[in-house]
Amino acid sequence: MVYNFSAGPAMLPKPVLLRAQQELGDYQNSGMSVMEMSHRSSIYDNIHHQTKKLLKELMMIPDDYEILFLQGGASLQFTMVPLNLRQTGKVGYIDTGVWSKKAITEAKKLGNYVNILASSQDKSYQEIPPIPENFPDDLDYIHVTTNNTIEGTAYTKIPKTGKIPLVADMSSNILSNDYHVSDFDLIYAGAQKNIGPAGVTLVVIKKELLNRCSESVPSMMQYAIHAKNDSLYNTPPTYGIYMMSLVLEWLKDFGGQSAMLTYNQKKAALLYDYLDQSPMFSSPVKPSSRSLTNIPFVSTNADNDKKFIAYAEKQGLINLKGHRSVGGMRASLYNAMPLEGVQALIQALDTFEKEYNNQ
Repeated sequence: MVYNFSAGPAMLPKPVLLRAQQELGDYQNSGMSVMEMSHRSSIYDNIHHQTKKLLKELMMIPDDYEILFLQGGASLQFTMVPLNLRQTGKVGYIDTGVWSKKAITEAKKLGNYVNILASSQDKSYQEIPPIPENFPDDLDYIHVTTNNTIEGTAYTKIPKTGKIPLVADMSSNILSNDYHVSDFDLIYAGAQKNIGPAGVTLVVIKKELLNRCSESVPSMMQYAIHAKNDSLYNTPPTYGIYMMSLVLEWLKDFGGQSAMLTYNQKKAALLYDYLDQSPMFSSPVKPSSRSLTNIPFVSTNADNDKKFIAYAEKQGLINLKGHRSVGGMRASLYNAMPLEGVQALIQALDTFEKEYNNQ
């Protein structure tokens, strides 16, 4: 058995892969694969709208929000957000790691109006920084990254921004936590963690924000145009959206977000409990900021990190190498990772540690 701990593209639920395999060449007796269908066909139209319906149900998305299926990953949203939401004032960002810093960099390319409201850079991004109680009134929006895939930190308490729109990059913990959509004004997420395969970008945006965009912004970069055309302004990533629908059906059958959160908490607790008592392996992240979905850890030295990664691969535990910017190791426990995968990892850690101590 192989357990894939990759941070993304990540493992998909086995039932989803098996169903996709079954329907690959002939979807519902159409004689076509979903990959071959026109995005204007009635068959694909059903897939498209069923996916939106499932998202609305599972995320409890209010009626005054629009659901968009876009492309370009979360990285394109780093540019689309300021292009669409900035008016005449300034924008605020909370800096919690590599991806929030990338979002800040892209926003700065559009003008000198970015305010860094808080940062944990001085703590090596090993915690979520204290959030100000009050924000400047002239901000057009405030941007947060709810889960930091590389650093292994996450927000447990969402900032209250009052009348200032709150924007969230939720790529790595969407559909796996108990965040409420109504606490945000715009949510975006690349699909390749919890939603489906790479290629789809989900945007959930309050409809009133669609009116902010200037007509001078290129059409493909305007949320309003995509909303007006039901995410069909250009050919959407049809097969990715189909795969998303299968993942959402699987999540619904599992019990939805609340059941998945409980499951994720159990998985993460097992691994953190082991790391906290181990004399050889440890988590560098401040406990109050720890992510449920991305868990970086290190051994006593870099040489042992490499040895363990090689040992784990022989046990079928793959993609545990930490991000190149931080080193060490990282276990990504997205929704599709079963409890058995975490138990197998802990067993490997324990066995490796005992063998090392007996040398």
